[in-house]
Amino acid sequence: MNPGTRDPNTRRPVRRVVIAGGGTAGWMAAAGIAKVLGKRLDITLVESDEIGTVGVGEATIPTLLNFHNLLEINEQEFMAETQATFKLGISFESWRNVREDYIHSFGMTGTDHWTAGFQHFWHKGVERGLAGDYGDYCLELKASLENRFAHLPDNGMNYAYHLDASRYAKYLRRLSEPRGVKRVEGKIVRYTQHEDNGDVRSLVLESGQEIEGDLFIDCTGFRGLLIGEAMREPMEDWSQWLFCDRAIAVQTESVGDAVPLTRSMAHQAGWQWRIPLQHRVGNGIVYSSRHLDDDAAMKQLLGNVEGKTLVTPRVIKFKPCQRKHTWKGNVVAMGLASGFLEPIESTSIHLIQRAVVRLMQTFPTDGISQADIDEYNQQCNTEIEHIRDFIILHYHVNHRTDSPFWTEAREMSIPASLRHRIDLFRETGRVFRVPNELFAENSWIQVMLGQGIMPRSHHQTADLMGDEELKHFLGGIKSRVDRIVVQLPTHQAYVERYCGRPEGARAA
Repeated sequence: MNPGTRDPNTRRPVRRVVIAGGGTAGWMAAAGIAKVLGKRLDITLVESDEIGTVGVGEATIPTLLNFHNLLEINEQEFMAETQATFKLGISFESWRNVREDYIHSFGMTGTDHWTAGFQHFWHKGVERGLAGDYGDYCLELKASLENRFAHLPDNGMNYAYHLDASRYAKYLRRLSEPRGVKRVEGKIVRYTQHEDNGDVRSLVLESGQEIEGDLFIDCTGFRGLLIGEAMREPMEDWSQWLFCDRAIAVQTESVGDAVPLTRSMAHQAGWQWRIPLQHRVGNGIVYSSRHLDDDAAMKQLLGNVEGKTLVTPRVIKFKPCQRKHTWKGNVVAMGLASGFLEPIESTSIHLIQRAVVRLMQTFPTDGISQADIDEYNQQCNTEIEHIRDFIILHYHVNHRTDSPFWTEAREMSIPASLRHRIDLFRETGRVFRVPNELFAENSWIQVMLGQGIMPRSHHQTADLMGDEELKHFLGGIKSRVDRIVVQLPTHQAYVERYCGRPEGARAA
């Protein structure tokens, strides 16, 4: 039976939650649900040790701290267990043009006025020869350039983490099981469905064991066993805007101090990442198979890593896409089962986190409501489309002329929503954040400036400042940033003191 709109008369109370698949998505879902509703629900997670996970989502964004606060996670313990380091932003190297770099950092830049953002005052300062680089007025950016970090009072430093994804899943499992999550080892070979409405009734394992549930969380990766096969929910293909469809991941030994930045190094058909952990470095290359074959990509990756490789590199095939409905019937898809956007802005773990939190906010205790499903899906779609546009921005606005890949990206048609943002900033310097959007104004400004868009004008509020007042205003912000940065310890020293292993114990 093809699942459709729910009949209010067939609502079944939700008491048994079954999570199909483990990994980061499965165990984040288990940890979140158990923390909030573990005393009221029977929660089962099914996974097989024989089935590997993609496990390359090792860079995060600051929103993960909110999720950890919800779970009451001790940061030092978490970082030691996952061999995590701190992250202050992403270094985009050769994205605008070959050998032209910029940083998309966390936090705020400068000081806004209620009528106009700081970029307007900075823009006037540039015109008058009174301003330095836009990044000179951002604490997180300047600290990342100096490889420095520390926790500051009143959450004065915005940060995220680099972490070992496989260790993170194991860590969340250790939190979840004492809170009532039951883990079942086994391969899922099929599922059964209710005849009346097509909802999933149970999972059947290779051993013959059958696990029944009222609500199913699909964390089966690209396969999308429940959302795709059982619920017949297709993917919406976004490859007309995002050309990359392959990745190769490899881990290497650490050969130097860990820096508080994810490196994103553009090449002729995509980009390469480098993520420093305490015990090793995560590396990978993302590319378009239309512009670069697998063998050439492998050669390029291995020719641009530092340190001995620790694992055999593996090719990961993907399609940039998203399911229009990530909640259908009694199945909620999370992680790769819901869709995939390449990890250029480290949003993979964030999207899992948001899915978990959103499900908790709409949890169908007394039965699944179509109204809840519709609201959940609408929120998911709005969020993912904003993130999609932000990622397309990195590719579309470029000055590279060294390969067809970048030329095609620059010349392609883009979503109208993104076109509006670019035109608005180019003409007026204005950026307005959509309610509940992930990336705030400063993120859009940093990337648009970094990719080479300079506004043609600024808000007239900035013109109310004379040269001396503007010089004092800009200089005061820069001086404050510089004073703080120079007092910070190195990132490596801080990590070792805060949550790391003894000096000299960095081997994998």
